[in-house]
Amino acid sequence: MKLALRVTIAGMLALIIAKLLHLPQGYWAAITAVVIMQASVGGSLKAAIERFMGTLAGAFYGGAVTAFVAHETPFGIAVAMILGLFPLALLAAINPSFRVAPVTSLIMLLPPTGQTIGPLATAIDRVLEIMLGNFVGVMVSLFVLPARAHTLMTEAAAKVVALNADLITVLIGDPSTEPKDRSELQILHPKIRATLKKAEAAADEAARERKSHLTDAVDPEPLIRTLHRVRHDFVMIGRAAANPLPEAVLDQLGPSLQTLRDETRALLLSLAKALRTRGLPPDSATFEKALHTFVSETEALRSHALSHDLPYSSFGQVFALGFAFEQFRKDLEDLLARTEELAITRKHVPTG
Repeated sequence: MKLALRVTIAGMLALIIAKLLHLPQGYWAAITAVVIMQASVGGSLKAAIERFMGTLAGAFYGGAVTAFVAHETPFGIAVAMILGLFPLALLAAINPSFRVAPVTSLIMLLPPTGQTIGPLATAIDRVLEIMLGNFVGVMVSLFVLPARAHTLMTEAAAKVVALNADLITVLIGDPSTEPKDRSELQILHPKIRATLKKAEAAADEAARERKSHLTDAVDPEPLIRTLHRVRHDFVMIGRAAANPLPEAVLDQLGPSLQTLRDETRALLLSLAKALRTRGLPPDSATFEKALHTFVSETEALRSHALSHDLPYSSFGQVFALGFAFEQFRKDLEDLLARTEELAITRKHVPTG
């Protein structure tokens, strides 16, 4: 609803200003304002820069082709279109920031006013109209129900962490039961990947806001990097827990593994809430205690007589699981630190 309102206001405002300035094709300002409006300020700024660069290249190159290549006949039009489109299409293929350039050039070849005011004047008008649309779009994005990219990033990050809490329940499950249906993994993993991509896109927009001095929030890259590491940790945990543990091992490790699973889930859910509200991270002492207990019992297997009766694969599985959780603990510390940074800088960052 906020985005829809910003788009509507930007389009109407750009058209009104264009009419007041007596621009011959003011509707391009309105179209541009609508096109560049994104979910966050950083996204709108990026779209505005790309729109302007593409328009500038397309307008003046297309205007030059229009001025110097005769296109009164069908053959002339075909030649002008080839000359006007191919180089800019190649440029857009190399650099996506110029993807609007071929479109602008094509419009320049057959403009409704180009035949009366000339190609140079048409090119100048087109650039002015696009500049106006870009300006109005960015201003509306800044001041009308602004949505900061950092907020969108932390919301996506919180969802990733919450999905990981569901994932650990599926990966570990009940250690005492036979392997159960893991079809939920086919749903959870795509959700995590898609949400992580959203967080990455928002982080890119947040970085653009920082470079443009629109916010003094912390660098978003470390949070995304840590989320990727945590995802890798869960892949390792999932591989180590893929097969059920032998009954003899479950008698010793089953309770502590279940406790570790429950404490991991509880901590991740609390951490997701902290990210969502930009609050301080939760205390991880209970999780640390559960992990210490599990690792200690795992180490005790080295001197336990039953370890000599274990198949090599099962013995390795036990210690792989302990190693994966230890690695997760290290990355979790980093994630808690990133969450604390976001909470500390919250008062300096406009939210929306």
